Amino acid sequence: MAVRLRTRWHRSDRSERNRTGSGKPKTLDSLSSAAAINIWKLAKDSFLHMEKEGFSFPQDSQAIDVITEFSIYLLHIIDRLIYEKLPEEERGPLINGIAGQLLETIVSNKTDLLGLGDYRGDLIDRLNERLGNYAECSFDEVGPGPGYDFNRYLGQQVAVVMASGDNKWVVEQVMDIEAPEMAEKIRPVVRDVLGVRDL
Repeated sequence: MAVRLRTRWHRSDRSERNRTGSGKPKTLDSLSSAAAINIWKLAKDSFLHMEKEGFSFPQDSQAIDVITEFSIYLLHIIDRLIYEKLPEEERGPLINGIAGQLLETIVSNKTDLLGLGDYRGDLIDRLNERLGNYAECSFDEVGPGPGYDFNRYLGQQVAVVMASGDNKWVVEQVMDIEAPEMAEKIRPVVRDVLGVRDL
């Protein structure tokens, strides 16, 4: 899977300030936005890869729900990677900021695909439930990252979304291919965008 992530901050040559840099740290909002954009790109790319591999998404709601599941998975990986590496007073607002940006993106896409609706409440409930369940799963910060149970939980959630189609081997595809790819590709976002170097 080839997806272009934004892991560097670019400056234009239009002003002296942009050429030399302002020396100011990035804001919580800009960090949250950059991380959320990269999560969305990775999640969408994994969905498109599954589609290319022959998995069927006959309903638009299935497509957006699979991308949502992938996005929540990646959000929790970021949280696990920065846990104890950032002070809690920074980590909590950052994760909440990323979650808020993702929520806005998902609601916007659901509205575009499915029409107007009250999507926010259900999405918040799903996000909270998934993050609570992922917190119980194994995770190796230094090594491969998400454990077997972590990736299996994602596979099971995607399988539930895709249950109405003829999609054999969904759990295996997610566990063996999509999840490891996403987990590996989110690390540069944490390192280069969020500035957490010791991963």
